[in-house]
Amino acid sequence: MKKIINDKLLQDKIKEALDILCNTVKTTLGPKGSNVIIDHSSFSPFITNDGVTIANNIESEDQVINTILELAKEASIKTNENVGDGTTTTLVLLQSIYNLGLNLILRGKNPIILKKELSKSLEEIVLQIQGKSHKPTPKELKYIAINASNSQEIGNIVSQAFLKVKNKNAITIKENDSNSTEIVYKKGYTIETNLATKYFLKDKTEITVNNSNILLINTDLYDIEQIANILNYILETKQSFIIIAEDYSNDLVNEILSLSSQENLNIYLLKSPDYGSNKLNILNDLSIISNAKISNGKEINVNDLGRISSVIIDNENTAFIFSINEKIKRNIEILKKELNKKINSNNDFNFISKRLSMFTNGLVEIKVGAQTETERREKNMRFDDALCSISSALNGVMPGSGLILYEISETYKKEKNSNLILKEALKCPFQQIMANAGLESKNILDVIQKYKYKKIYNIKDDTFEDITKTKVLDSTDVVINSLTNALSIASMLLTTTSLIINEYDNDFKKNNNYSEFNM
Repeated sequence: MKKIINDKLLQDKIKEALDILCNTVKTTLGPKGSNVIIDHSSFSPFITNDGVTIANNIESEDQVINTILELAKEASIKTNENVGDGTTTTLVLLQSIYNLGLNLILRGKNPIILKKELSKSLEEIVLQIQGKSHKPTPKELKYIAINASNSQEIGNIVSQAFLKVKNKNAITIKENDSNSTEIVYKKGYTIETNLATKYFLKDKTEITVNNSNILLINTDLYDIEQIANILNYILETKQSFIIIAEDYSNDLVNEILSLSSQENLNIYLLKSPDYGSNKLNILNDLSIISNAKISNGKEINVNDLGRISSVIIDNENTAFIFSINEKIKRNIEILKKELNKKINSNNDFNFISKRLSMFTNGLVEIKVGAQTETERREKNMRFDDALCSISSALNGVMPGSGLILYEISETYKKEKNSNLILKEALKCPFQQIMANAGLESKNILDVIQKYKYKKIYNIKDDTFEDITKTKVLDSTDVVINSLTNALSIASMLLTTTSLIINEYDNDFKKNNNYSEFNM
């Protein structure tokens, strides 16, 4: 059984859904925005002001409302996927554009024509935003991280790490068991540790293997006879030996452990990291570093061996330390070219970017500590917001607090219906930020307009700053994505006149008074 909801009833339901979603999220916008407590079925409740996290946890018992909520959340989710910040601004704009657009449609405006006008106006606004953008200085990137996390400490840590490696994908944020937050810089080519057995580490937390032979096998290794001639070489030379293969038989692992113990040898069996093409690329990188050949498991001999100057193995990661040579330099250039290919998916781009960083600036791990689990989880999300924001800001920054959008709105005349909508909608982020800080936006705006938008109000410091020297900054990509995704979903909702849903509840018709339709 299907249910159809049409026209006025659907419009009312869309507005109700957007109010539930956006009114909850928008109170978190800005440096003095509030937090939201979220219950979780599997974990303890947690506190956050992260827009997309809050949005994803909002549901309704009304099936129609819930369906619309899922559509509306897409705007925030898309912004988060693209730039990792600006999700709350997206919902503020979405709610305003829809409400203003609906008023015009109720007065007779054709929604399809309105959608086309809004799309055209968006192109013009994006050009104006880009015109007010500039390349950030290192200090401005730090301000971006501070603003995104709403924390001087977090902003400083993230900007310090990011400016070191200049690559978001080279930075891992994880929770620390202790109360303190640590930054760990990692040199070398690092893979996830996956030892064939935990007994290789024994009771140690870390092992350093110097000047070791390395064998790379692109398949399973089940029979010790496959590597008998290499083991004879290791026994004669008493050198360290590391093998990376897909998997090992229990018999082989036990024989290697016994041999290592009896002959006092350092032999370690690691399983291949990752799968498919990623695994092959990692093996290829290790081959370049060590000059080892990648074996298919057949006719393995001493000539397949490579050498690595130092390998550091702990419970989580294994780092291969190397010196730059011409072969590695060529590989770095190949990876740079791969990054510029437009055919790369996000996953491919991130993976190539991380590999490149391991060959150049290394990796960084930020271990986030706090007094309680609740605080740690909330803090962890703010670290992630800061990292995403500073990464997106590389393409450009601009004065923040929604001021640029407000200034652009002032240039719009009311000749076109889309201008009428955007003239008001673009003001909403600035107004909401001020409202969340307990300020009257008109009073702040009077001063800003007196200085012809050459001043901006810093809510944290309670001062007006020169627009060219301000700490109040936004990532240009974040602003553009927020507006683009908000307008996209708002336009789709404005051009929708019917909703078809499945009936799950026998009392659905009685409780909601929707028309019945058999499919």
